[in-house]
Amino acid sequence: MTLFPLLWLVKSLFNPSTFLKNPHVQTILPLFLPTKTGDLYQEEYSFEDGDFTELVWNKKPKQPKNIVILFHGLGGSIHSHYISGMMNTLEEIGFNSVLMHFRGCGIKPNKKARMYHAGEIEDASSLIHHLQKKYPLAKLHAIGYSLGANMLLKLVASFKNKSPLHSAVAISAPLELEKCTRYIDQGFAKIYQHYLLKDLKSSLLNKVKHLDLKTDFDLDEARVKKIKTIYEFDDIFTAPVHGYKNAKEYYTQNSSRQFLKEIKIPTLLIHSKDDPFMPSSVFPEPDEISNSILYEVGNYGGHVGFIEGTLFKPEFWLEKRVKSFFIQDNTDNH
Repeated sequence: MTLFPLLWLVKSLFNPSTFLKNPHVQTILPLFLPTKTGDLYQEEYSFEDGDFTELVWNKKPKQPKNIVILFHGLGGSIHSHYISGMMNTLEEIGFNSVLMHFRGCGIKPNKKARMYHAGEIEDASSLIHHLQKKYPLAKLHAIGYSLGANMLLKLVASFKNKSPLHSAVAISAPLELEKCTRYIDQGFAKIYQHYLLKDLKSSLLNKVKHLDLKTDFDLDEARVKKIKTIYEFDDIFTAPVHGYKNAKEYYTQNSSRQFLKEIKIPTLLIHSKDDPFMPSSVFPEPDEISNSILYEVGNYGGHVGFIEGTLFKPEFWLEKRVKSFFIQDNTDNH
């Protein structure tokens, strides 16, 4: 097992050109960059409660030696800019990869009232153990982005010393959920909140049309349309539907900062100080993380951005960094 006892905090080598140092450029520009996908293979995976999720592989797996499970961010999907590029990069080093859409984020709406949230680890755990049984010779790894990164950190910590995952990468994780939710409800960041909330409300409106959420949760179309913030969305829907009394309890129990000390597998944690989704006060102190975590913090990168090169020829630095991490980790453990 790779351990980093003297390297709890490493300054990121990411250093973009002058024109790419703006955090909003870093965060928004990737949304407009073309992405290339190969011949993807799709399948459904069923959960024990009768619901399902949609999986998308980089290609149909045969006898994989390494499988990387990808967990997208809030409102993400196979079409998120950071997914296809990472799949292509992982294929270059012979790794299979599979995106697990969180419930309701694929093409089909899910069947149950529940959807997903920043600490919902049961679905991911179910899939990981399924893959472990189906491909017993493969090493399993995972990458989480934003909300998916927070979920992944909590999940890895829950495994303790019996992790089916070999290594993990968490990118732009909102380690303190309430602080981050409050942060994007002010100033320029409200633009991001509006963008994210639009997709959330659209999914929920579709759900209230097909399921009775009025009886148990007092949710109908009119009430959903009145939601103005992500905090309100979580207080009205996310928390009660997933068994929490309110948003504050949901945030308190699922913020991954409190679980970092329990992580036992090699884990790369990446943040940027200029992330417009969170204040730097959410970043952990040395005594809060285990020596299995390599923590890289850069001055630039925005939120799941990390674009280098030029405006006319941008490059995704994250793909190169994650690729080198997996190569090094595999080398160290041979």
